[in-house]
Amino acid sequence: MTLMTDDRPLPADCETMADVRKGVDALDRALVLLLAERQRYMDAAARIKTDRATVLDTARIEDVVAKVKTSARAAGLSEAIAEPVWRLLIDRCIAYEFGVWDQLRGVRKD
Repeated sequence: MTLMTDDRPLPADCETMADVRKGVDALDRALVLLLAERQRYMDAAARIKTDRATVLDTARIEDVVAKVKTSARAAGLSEAIAEPVWRLLIDRCIAYEFGVWDQLRGVRKD
């Protein structure tokens, strides 16, 4: 599966570092769009969850990481890259969701 992005050379077709950088930059722009959409799901979760304690769900974290590792293996992505990246992503998304949850409910953190 190939992610649709700006015009870019395929990795196997890269002949120069400029080609590589063009491909990486295009993918980075696409990843930003995907991460922004993922963040909007965190907005929805913060809106839907009625109990602040449910924002941090360790069982869900492990489920997401397990699914990512399976997807990574299938896509040829090193788990040594995928797992720590997703754990950091999840950590930052949870922090973001806490902030949105508090903001929606007028909780002040002084």
